[in-house]
Amino acid sequence: MTRAHDLGGRPAGDIPEKDDAVVFHVGWHAKALALNLACGALGAWNIDASRFAREQLRDYATLSYYEKWMAGLANLLVERGVVSEAELAGEVAKAPRSDKSLHAGDVPSAIRKVIPYLRSSGPAPHFQVGDRVRTVPAPGAGHCRLPAYAAGRVGTIILSHGNHVLPNSNARFQGENPQPLYTVEFTAAELWGEAAEATGDAMSLDLWQPYMRPA
Repeated sequence: MTRAHDLGGRPAGDIPEKDDAVVFHVGWHAKALALNLACGALGAWNIDASRFAREQLRDYATLSYYEKWMAGLANLLVERGVVSEAELAGEVAKAPRSDKSLHAGDVPSAIRKVIPYLRSSGPAPHFQVGDRVRTVPAPGAGHCRLPAYAAGRVGTIILSHGNHVLPNSNARFQGENPQPLYTVEFTAAELWGEAAEATGDAMSLDLWQPYMRPA
């Protein structure tokens, strides 16, 4: 299960220091965020599809954070028929403004809006708090919330959250497919090997039922 964006547990070099008091380190970063918010308001895709679009970028490893945002957005705009490649390149006139466009006065409420992913439909939970489970080796296609370093590992369910939209299918516009969601705790030794055993540390991950089997 090799995914370009899934870097957890891999050597990645030093993390550069930055001034957290500065929100946008380059002027166009603010525009990148604004464009993503404005285009998201059109309702042509969901948050899982947006993340999946960035994860599929062939040059993911060489792009900066906001470059990934812009490249993923450009692909979504074309794939979902919002604009054509010619419009995006400025070669032809742009389409008329959508009636779903996000106006300046609506931005604060749009940013604060909470969209619940909890659903009343879906299958009954197969597991209970305290159950030992093993995650699947490969979780399947789509935007998956099971990181590679936790695939095929044994953990303990510590919380059950009810049924939530499954990112894998939602990202591919194949329906919400609500599934039981759990918080699963893994020991550091289980994830990172004997060298981490002495730390006594643990990590908790929120994982959907299709990601796991009885241990």
